[in-house]
Amino acid sequence: MIDKHQKNIATFIHLSTFSRFIVPLGNFIGPIILWITNKEKSEFIDNHGKQAINFQMSILLYTIVIGTLSVPFFIFKLFNGIDFIDFNGFHDFHINIGKPSPLLYIGGALGAFAIIGFILELVFIVIASLKARDGETYHYPLTINFLK
Repeated sequence: MIDKHQKNIATFIHLSTFSRFIVPLGNFIGPIILWITNKEKSEFIDNHGKQAINFQMSILLYTIVIGTLSVPFFIFKLFNGIDFIDFNGFHDFHINIGKPSPLLYIGGALGAFAIIGFILELVFIVIASLKARDGETYHYPLTINFLK
């Protein structure tokens, strides 16, 4: 039987990921501290702690991949008209706004994908905390199980 204290700890494990908006890397520090100090008390807490940490590590990995893919598109577009061999200063430097490049569309689509991913991450965290409050297990979608 899962008591109210275990449900509260599991809920706070998920909600502690929001501490990243106040403390750098708080989305890792908060859940890890709560999980390590309480994982022996209950299998329910242990399961929710692993899920929260695995989800945050997966989100970090996905963010690195999307950032690695999208940044070069913006850089290539920015330096598209510059001749690096015969560069005579900035008197010939201009930005052509009238004709967008396909690279800009691809980079913008990846940026929009990252924003949608961020919103979904917040929604999944809230859903997980509500499930923990109700005493149910929750498995985040698209999560890589680093901790088993």
